[in-house]
Amino acid sequence: MKSEDTPFVGGPLDGRVLPVLLGITGHPPKTYRVPVPDAAGGPPTVLVYRRVPRPHGGRFALGHKWQYEFDPEGRAGGPRWPWSKPAPKPDAAPGGKGGTTDG
Repeated sequence: MKSEDTPFVGGPLDGRVLPVLLGITGHPPKTYRVPVPDAAGGPPTVLVYRRVPRPHGGRFALGHKWQYEFDPEGRAGGPRWPWSKPAPKPDAAPGGKGGTTDG
């Protein structure tokens, strides 16, 4: 498998350059997820990075180079098809009820 050294911008991996495996098209994946284990033994936190074009510094740069930028919201990526369920809103209460409680 072929890999490419890809820089990371923002978040905990800011300034690091990591080798990322390339797909069959020769591009790295659109999203890069990094699971970070919880110190207390709870569920791991997942950091999400999005692939964006890297600003090229030269006039004769060949092809596209990529970099990953930190996505603090960690949105789920991918296409939204018309038959897909709508994405849950982050402020929605569990169980589909409003945030009010009737006593």
